[in-house]
Amino acid sequence: MRPSKSDRGSETREQILITAERLFAEHGVEAVSNRQVSEAAGQSNNFAVGYHFGSKDELVLAIVRRHAESVERRRAEMFETLAGSTDLRDWVSCLVRPTIEHLESLGSPTWYARFIAQVTTNPTLRERVTQEAFASSTLQRLVEGMFRLVPRLPEHVHQQRGVMCRLLIVQLCAERERELQQGTAAPHATWAATADVLVDALVGLWLAPDTSRR
Repeated sequence: MRPSKSDRGSETREQILITAERLFAEHGVEAVSNRQVSEAAGQSNNFAVGYHFGSKDELVLAIVRRHAESVERRRAEMFETLAGSTDLRDWVSCLVRPTIEHLESLGSPTWYARFIAQVTTNPTLRERVTQEAFASSTLQRLVEGMFRLVPRLPEHVHQQRGVMCRLLIVQLCAERERELQQGTAAPHATWAATADVLVDALVGLWLAPDTSRR
């Protein structure tokens, strides 16, 4: 039986998503045109991206959504185990580990962590992807619960540490992904070890004293 037009359309969309994720991760979002994505995805129609996704921004969001379901499911399951924990480490773990477990499940090579790292360099896309992430009620409740355990900080310090938190997660995951593809990862290094390092660092970050008030 020949695949239906709908099936062919779904296959084309999936191939475009996979190809765009890799190209954006390797070269940056702004450096890759929709036409280049279409050609690399094996599409004779150079306007395939526009036909299936409308714009590059929507293509980026579609890539994020392609991974979001797995991360959200893992986060929701882990969130249920917190049960009012008063240990900041538990809450930070719930912030970090679902994404890292998802990355590990993808095998190697993968490009999603590096794709996110590239997206964060574009202010507009970073804002849209952040808004997309915080549409998750689980993530909203997680962040609210985590901040109840963080010492009171001046607003500008709080914001700066939030940026540092995001950058640490994004960049360390991207570096791990890059090392796996290049075969330069240390033998003892694992995704689980990456999660442990991140949790330790972020707990220390949020509990660090604010010496700017001295």
